[in-house]
Amino acid sequence: MEFEYVKHMASMDTDTLDAIMEHYGSDIWNYAYFLTGQHALADDIAQEVFIKAYYGIHTFRGQSSLKTWLLTITRHTAFRHKKSFFLRRVTLLDRIQPAGHSISAETEYLDRQYTDDIWDIIMELPVKFREVLVLDLHYDMPIQQIAELLGIAAGTVKSRLYRARQKVQNKLGEHQI
Repeated sequence: MEFEYVKHMASMDTDTLDAIMEHYGSDIWNYAYFLTGQHALADDIAQEVFIKAYYGIHTFRGQSSLKTWLLTITRHTAFRHKKSFFLRRVTLLDRIQPAGHSISAETEYLDRQYTDDIWDIIMELPVKFREVLVLDLHYDMPIQQIAELLGIAAGTVKSRLYRARQKVQNKLGEHQI
């Protein structure tokens, strides 16, 4: 682990803070944005998270990864702002095309539209399903880390993921009829 030494710190120096912000900054901002759906609020939350980490590093015990700890702070901070809604439009993953192969504008539009439709469906899910799905799909977090972050059992995460996927598949089926 790159920041293994952090769990032994009583206080953080600015060089370590800069390194942590550089390494995890986009993950923290993206997660804050997923939780709030607002750029400005995500900026504020990300800044607040790193301030809290800087002053509260002595509370990091290393029982989870530094990333999980920071994402937990992000989640609590966002919820405290009482803005727990998610963004409306994101892309899952940009398609990577082999060299020399291009897709038509129509195909690209349809792919993006399909991706937008999927995310629209995800955003309509109840928060408990939406959150586990975003952490799984976007952050590729293992079940155990999601459980630690949300403070629930791993079995509950698996159940919610299964039910969330079923709900998305059912909605996709309805849209295609």
